[in-house]
Amino acid sequence: MKITILCVGKIKEKFYRDAIDEYAKRLGRYCRYEILEVADEQTPDRAGAALEEQIREREAERILAKLRENTLVCTLEIKGEKLTSEQFADWLAQAAVDGRGSVCFVIGGSLGLHKSVTDRADFHLSFSDMTFPHQLMRVILSEQIYRAFRIINGQPYHK
Repeated sequence: MKITILCVGKIKEKFYRDAIDEYAKRLGRYCRYEILEVADEQTPDRAGAALEEQIREREAERILAKLRENTLVCTLEIKGEKLTSEQFADWLAQAAVDGRGSVCFVIGGSLGLHKSVTDRADFHLSFSDMTFPHQLMRVILSEQIYRAFRIINGQPYHK
């Protein structure tokens, strides 16, 4: 199975990159894992609603250009469905059973995702009602994907 995290912007902080690299190394025994980044748009302070919508739309064009037609797309959204780690593992395992050889998780930029991206998604996932920095979400998502594969394979994991 191929797992992709498609996200807006680059990670500047070394400690985030180190954590993601560690999970990428661990995930190598379970799947093909990659992170794709698309350029983010600069958002001026006090940007109006119309400008924010334009920014989300430009970022969406870049995201949608990276998505393949046969890929199962999961967007990370505050209003998405909340799952336990076990339910997430079941969801990921079912994606493989359904013949989806590729799953792409999409993390938006600081303004969130444009409707065109959420409309393209097959599933909308929420980790919390709280808002997290999108750089940190890459780490959290990578850890949960790793945990899901441990659960799927009947291996011990921290509860």
